[in-house]
Amino acid sequence: MKDERPGFDLARLLEERGAERYELHTRHLNHQLPRMLHTLGFDKVYERAEGAYFWDAEGNDYLDMLAGFGVMGLGRHHPVVRQALHDVLDASLADLTRFDCQPLPGLLAERLLAHSPHLDRVYFGNSGTEAVEAALKFARYATGKPRILYCDHAFHGLTTGALSVNGEKGFRDGFAPLLPDTAIPLGDLDALRRELGRGDVAGLIVEPIQGKGVHASPPGFLREAQELLHRHKAVLIADEVQTGLGRTGDFYAYQHEQGVEPDLLCVAKALSGGYVPIGATLGKDWIFKRVYSSMDRVLVHSASFGSNAQAMAAGLAVLAVMEQEETVANARRTGDLLRERLAALVGRYELLHEVRGRGLMIGIEFGRPSSLGLRSRWTMLQAARKGLFAQMVVVPLLQKHRILTQVSGDHLEVIKLIPPLVIGEPEVDRFVTAFTAVMDDAHSGGGLMWDFGRTLVKQAVANR
Repeated sequence: MKDERPGFDLARLLEERGAERYELHTRHLNHQLPRMLHTLGFDKVYERAEGAYFWDAEGNDYLDMLAGFGVMGLGRHHPVVRQALHDVLDASLADLTRFDCQPLPGLLAERLLAHSPHLDRVYFGNSGTEAVEAALKFARYATGKPRILYCDHAFHGLTTGALSVNGEKGFRDGFAPLLPDTAIPLGDLDALRRELGRGDVAGLIVEPIQGKGVHASPPGFLREAQELLHRHKAVLIADEVQTGLGRTGDFYAYQHEQGVEPDLLCVAKALSGGYVPIGATLGKDWIFKRVYSSMDRVLVHSASFGSNAQAMAAGLAVLAVMEQEETVANARRTGDLLRERLAALVGRYELLHEVRGRGLMIGIEFGRPSSLGLRSRWTMLQAARKGLFAQMVVVPLLQKHRILTQVSGDHLEVIKLIPPLVIGEPEVDRFVTAFTAVMDDAHSGGGLMWDFGRTLVKQAVANR
C-alpha cells in the first residue's frame, strides 16, 4: 500500500514563513537580538551566500568581514565541504552506535595531529566551549590540582567551566558561584610565577591572540610561561578556537613563537566548514592516559554527538581544502596586505589610533582625537558609553558600503576583522575604500554619522 503521509518540504516552509523571521525570533528566542538589530539597522534579509559574500532579495552583494565569528574560514558553502556532506549522508553509515570504532574520527584525528606533531590524541566534542571544558577537566585530573589560571580580557566560552576562565566581567555577572580560577595580566610572568608558587595550579589557558581587542601575547611569553608551568608540574593550554586553522597566517597561532608546545590544544569554529558543529581537544599521551586510566573510566568524559560522521566528514574536507588551496599562505599574504594598507591611514586620521593583529585577524582601534571639535563629540560619546564610536563605524560600513564587520568587545573602541580566509586583493580594495570613506565622514565634523552617534547616545542613556 502506498504511503500517503505528507513529507517535509523545507523549501515550501521557508517560502511560506520566511518573512516572519524577525517576528518569530522576537516571540520564541532571545528577544533582545532582533531589538538590537532593528536599533542598528542591521535587520537585513539575506537570501543566499557563497564564499565571502551575501546577497539580498534585490541582488545586492555584501562583503562578509566577520565569517560568522570565525566559523566560516573557507567562506560559505565551499563546494568540496558541501559534497563531502552529501557523500557522508548518502553512505548511510552506522553512525554513533556507541559500541564500535568508525574510521572517520581516527582519520580526522590523524590529520589534525599532523599539524601539531608533539601532541598525540584527540577528544571530539561539539563546540569551542566544549573543547575548553574538556581541556579544563583533563588538566585538573592529570595534574591532581584544582586551579586554572587565565588572562585578563580572555574569552574561552560561556558554559560554567569556560565562564570561570572568562576575563570579561560582563559575561560573568549573575552566574556565580563559578570555579575558583584566577586571572593574571596577559604577558605577566611575575604574576604567573607568584600563582604557581601556591602549589595548586593545574594549568594556564591562553589565547595566543585574544579575540577581545585583538591583543597578541608578548614575544617570548608563551615559551617562558610553558617553562614555568612545567617546572611546577602544571600544563599549558592553548585556546585556538578562533586563532587556529590558519586564521593568523600559521596553522596554529602558537606556532608563531618557536619552542612552544602546548600540552592541551582547543580547536573548533573553522573546522566545521560552517556546516556541522565540532570541537576538538588535542593533548599529550600522558594526559589522556591518566584521564582514561582503565576500562572503568572509558566514558568518564564523552559527548552524545561527539565524533559524529557529518562533523568528521566536514573536518576532513576542510583540512583537504586548506592544503589544496594553500589557505594558510593566503591568510598570511592577504592579511599582511590589508593590515599594511590600514596602518598607512593611522597618520591621516586623528580618530584612528592603531592597527594590529596577524594574518586575517586584525584589530582597528580608535581613540581620543586632538582637534577641539572632534574631541567634544568624542567626549559626548564616551560619557554615554564607551564603544559607541566603533559602533558608529560598523553601521555605515554595512548601511552605505554593504560590508559586515563587528565591534571587538563590549565597551571597546575596536573593530575586529576576521573575514573568510579565502578573500584576496579585490576584497582588500573594497574594504579599505569603504573604511576610508567612513573615516572621511567621521572627520568632517558633521553629517549622518554623527547624527547616528547622537541616537546611540540617547539609547545608551535610556538603557542605564
